[in-house]
Amino acid sequence: MTVIAVTGKGGTGKTLVSALLVHFISEKNGKVLAVDADPDSNLPDALGVAEEVSKTLGEIRELFQVSRDDMGTMNKEQWLEGKIYGEAICECPSYDLLVMGRPEGEGCYCFANSLLRGVLRKLIRYYDFTIIDSEAGLEHFSRKTIDSADYIVVVTDMSKKGLATARRIKELSNELKLGFKDIFLIANRITDRMAEEKIRRFADEEGLKLIAVLPYDESVAKLDLEGEPVTRLPEASGVFRRMKEVADLFLKFKITA
Repeated sequence: MTVIAVTGKGGTGKTLVSALLVHFISEKNGKVLAVDADPDSNLPDALGVAEEVSKTLGEIRELFQVSRDDMGTMNKEQWLEGKIYGEAICECPSYDLLVMGRPEGEGCYCFANSLLRGVLRKLIRYYDFTIIDSEAGLEHFSRKTIDSADYIVVVTDMSKKGLATARRIKELSNELKLGFKDIFLIANRITDRMAEEKIRRFADEEGLKLIAVLPYDESVAKLDLEGEPVTRLPEASGVFRRMKEVADLFLKFKITA
């Protein structure tokens, strides 16, 4: 069981990286769970399976708030498990997909959220890989919603805010003693050698392991403009080739673990 959480500042390419990791890893290992934990829920579109998602965890959480008083002596966690297995998991051809979504109603969701975290931790045991497209920013670290992750992949571009978020993620993981096996850095939309050298210096200074430098790729922008999934990138694409290498790296970790 290997859990990979992809995080970073919004707009840096988290979902691109998450989708390609799901795509390449599931090609070689069929027991993959993809989790869209970003309230914007872009991962299904990036994978090309948005129409197959019938219900999100946010919707189940809403239903739980309404139904919990009518459950009687029924175990709440079992009720949630049944709803998640029966309605929220999208069984795609080579992986399963779970979309967190967002709550729409009012009131406190602490109890439901706590139960959901417990169910998710139990659920990931049934998969060789779980790949989480995390919420942008830092809040999920302070809430410890991804504390079950083995590896953190921080995605950044060359923006000042992107680099600052990457730095803060490393600091928070140490401050909160979250105990990840490793934290990796992927630089996205790098346009020239000077930018690549700058990102390498940043990684060295911050103690982050840089595992991929993704070039700016017109193919990515074209697919996004046309509403097509990033899994349709041409094999000649620099992003396609380098993310395949990243996926192979995680597959190697699984073999040698």
